[in-house]
Amino acid sequence: MVRTRQEGRIEAHLSIEEKAIQIASANLRAGIEKRYLPDGQQKIVLCAGMRNFREPWARDFGFASFGLVELNELQATRETLEVFLQYQTEQGQFPVKVHGTNALDRYLHSLFGRQQPVDLPIRPRYTTAHNTISLDGNALLVIAALLYLRRFDDEPFCRAHWPALKRGLGWLEVHALGDDDLLHQGAFADWADSVSRVGRVLYTNVLYWKALRDFASVASKYGYEEDKVVFSAKASRVSFALNSHFWREDLGYYQTSRQFELFNSDGNLLAIVWGLATPQQAHMILDNMQRLGMADPVPTQVTDRPYGSKFIAIENRLGGIPHYHTLAAWLWLGGWHVVALTRMGRLAEAKLVLERIYQLIVRDGVVHEVYGQDAHSLKSFWYSSEAPLTWSAGVVVFAHSCYQRGLSGD
Repeated sequence: MVRTRQEGRIEAHLSIEEKAIQIASANLRAGIEKRYLPDGQQKIVLCAGMRNFREPWARDFGFASFGLVELNELQATRETLEVFLQYQTEQGQFPVKVHGTNALDRYLHSLFGRQQPVDLPIRPRYTTAHNTISLDGNALLVIAALLYLRRFDDEPFCRAHWPALKRGLGWLEVHALGDDDLLHQGAFADWADSVSRVGRVLYTNVLYWKALRDFASVASKYGYEEDKVVFSAKASRVSFALNSHFWREDLGYYQTSRQFELFNSDGNLLAIVWGLATPQQAHMILDNMQRLGMADPVPTQVTDRPYGSKFIAIENRLGGIPHYHTLAAWLWLGGWHVVALTRMGRLAEAKLVLERIYQLIVRDGVVHEVYGQDAHSLKSFWYSSEAPLTWSAGVVVFAHSCYQRGLSGD
């Protein structure tokens, strides 16, 4: 059995920072496993977790890839990408996940604290548990592939998969309805999939812009000059549309959508770390997060206030976790909070947020999926937080590295 708690492996003389990063790195690597495809191929892939999510998820892997790259986990990054690329549809859609068990199996394993089996072949699934499609998963896989190509000079991978990455962006572009170049999504369709966020949503469109911009950048690196011109222009149009549609100068942050004026940390933090927000906007956002205490006691809370119960999925309300994607806190958001503060030169604040993250990880011996307002992992009669969650572990590893580079002036 894979151990998720690392107390026995951590030397007593190490600092809390060193212990936390050893645990987070071990948690991320614990998700790397050999899995079989239906045709008999064996691939080294990154699973999202060990109990609830022991399978590769597009969204989870997309964010976790930032940590994999920091740890130079080249094979796991490349082969997980290859699995999703293999199952891409002709239209350009990637699977939401590649799995070997059904929902009932996963629930029973979770309920009894057992790990999912890994001997069954993994197969693609293209819709979520709410029977929706995942725009953010498609964007994140493109972002992960481009991150890999920026960090590792793998020209054969680029030449083999460049058309597929372009199709992935083309599939997203189909969902840009109207004349403003922004993606429109259905209910329960992004990472906050317990919330009915409909239409143009900040978080999803920041990912779309990032994917377009990175595609143009990598196109230049590998000599695809026409793609560089075309996708640079698309990224510029989406950037303008994002700021026109979502930025609220009177509030000092990007609103979640026209449907929801509330402050959501996901899209706002990503807008800072990837350079969509101007320095003035970035500081306004970070000032608001500090004023609202969104990193206290756990970095970082999802929203500044609830959406309203009518917008929350009934299974979350019945399961006792209606605040799962609202007032709960996630360490992957905490990690991006650190990166945003570091990018804006607010190193003292970044250090404080990181120290809270370190303390939680060392206290629990594992990177949990999600934390309640009592600073402990979220739990109800029907639900128990995944541990470890490779998505959060990966972003924490990346945030730690970014902060260290910030200290050294890199």
